[in-house]
Amino acid sequence: MYRVVLKATSLAHEIVKKVVEDGDVVVDATLGNGNDSLFLSSLTPNGKVYSFEVQKSAVDKFNNIIDEKGIKNIKVIYDGHENMDLYIDKKVKTIMFNLGYLPGSDKTVTTKSNTTLEAVQKGLKLLLPGGVMTIAVYIGHEEGQREAEELLKLISELDSKQFSIMNINFINRNNAPFLIVIEKNDSFREDI
Repeated sequence: MYRVVLKATSLAHEIVKKVVEDGDVVVDATLGNGNDSLFLSSLTPNGKVYSFEVQKSAVDKFNNIIDEKGIKNIKVIYDGHENMDLYIDKKVKTIMFNLGYLPGSDKTVTTKSNTTLEAVQKGLKLLLPGGVMTIAVYIGHEEGQREAEELLKLISELDSKQFSIMNINFINRNNAPFLIVIEKNDSFREDI
């Protein structure tokens, strides 16, 4: 049975599928278990996926997975997403964030608002016109609440001539994850 109302991560995938083409450079800003990285890799087998993760165990586990599968287009980076500009020297078509904590691991290790805000700002500069950033936001824990509030404040101040932004959330579920989608408008050109 097909579900029309999707969870935040599934909806992010549906949106990204409409944007990414083979050969594109894309970013998984929060590797975790690697689901978004594998998804992005499948969309752009001749492109490049940059995947960021701060937990060494997750990096090692995912490197084993891509080695076993023979996947060559994913570069796993053991560093925070706030440093993406140190590793990526090309414009990118999409950046996916899946905030919160790594499922099945220490729930006290979460994304943090200060590094997430820095990563989003740097990511928006890396994004190609017509490119999309998706941010799945989890608010079911204290840091998630703070992160969501600060993130919503940041994006609400972005210039609407440069970015089109949607906030998609469940109305009838408490503390449900929600999805932010930011598109860099095609007409916007940076003089940087």
